[in-house]
Amino acid sequence: MILVTGGSGFIGSNLVRALNAQGERDIIVVDDLTTGDRYQNLVDLTIADYFDKDEFLARLASLPRPSVVFHQGACSDTMEHDGRFMMANNYRWSRTLFDWCQQERVPLIYASSAAVYGGSQQFSERPEHEHPLNVYGYSKLLFDQIVRQQIRAAGSPRLPAPVIGLRYFNVYGPREQHKGRMASVAFHQVVQWRAEGCVRLFGAWDGWREGQQSRDFVHVDDVVAVNLWFAREAAEGRDHSGVYNCGSGRAQAFNEVAQAVANTMRKSQGQAELPLAELVEQGLIRYVPFPDSLKGKYQSFTEADLSELRAVGCDVPFRGVETGVADYIEWLTQ
Repeated sequence: MILVTGGSGFIGSNLVRALNAQGERDIIVVDDLTTGDRYQNLVDLTIADYFDKDEFLARLASLPRPSVVFHQGACSDTMEHDGRFMMANNYRWSRTLFDWCQQERVPLIYASSAAVYGGSQQFSERPEHEHPLNVYGYSKLLFDQIVRQQIRAAGSPRLPAPVIGLRYFNVYGPREQHKGRMASVAFHQVVQWRAEGCVRLFGAWDGWREGQQSRDFVHVDDVVAVNLWFAREAAEGRDHSGVYNCGSGRAQAFNEVAQAVANTMRKSQGQAELPLAELVEQGLIRYVPFPDSLKGKYQSFTEADLSELRAVGCDVPFRGVETGVADYIEWLTQ
């Protein structure tokens, strides 16, 4: 049996889909369907059972032992200001699950976030680079810190079971439609194109030219592949306990994403691709003033350092937005 928390969410449902493709059917999904539209992510998937997140904790001791836990459940709204709610969902719930996994000797692969780096210009998994800009980032960082402490305290022999934290950078791809304002840049740009026939980007701010703010954009299928790689390693007895970046390793400008969206949408309408300058000149990419509400709270640049990930042997390839966004739009428009 495999356990996936947040299994009706964006990354969780894509994990379930990939597990189904491998022939796995004995999957328990844990989530919170208070806002029920996420059920759509489960309709075409096969699972063995579903538990609400609160019911799951209450029944934890009586559940069968899973072979692995993929912990994707969290509040991912970086603009959520309720610190008590954020810490209860992202830290305390994760800590409870971690303790249970160690007690039962079950490998745990969990979702951390590049938000732990905040405004840093270096993105390697080192404490001196970790400066979250919001309580969401801190909730993720605190759990990472606890995991590191437990790994160090265990020393040799190691922890009873492997624990792997994956710091997701800007993930985009299928099954994110329920995320609202927290959906990816690519998703919102497709929505804008359909509604207005153009894509809007932030203008110049904080030393960055319009549309040149850059992030590490990573396709959800590549994120899933990294999760599954660590699960296979654990199943074969290799313990890579630690916290790792999970991004493409390449910062790309928002202009590049917008160009990929605009040209893929144009291609679907039988129109020729255009260079960035011409897309801007024709008003197909437009710049809006940088919002005051985000000043001082916004990551203008991220780029995953993949040294630690590659050092343990994870050779999963990551696609750039040129192909990844095009693949995503094909899925959105089919």
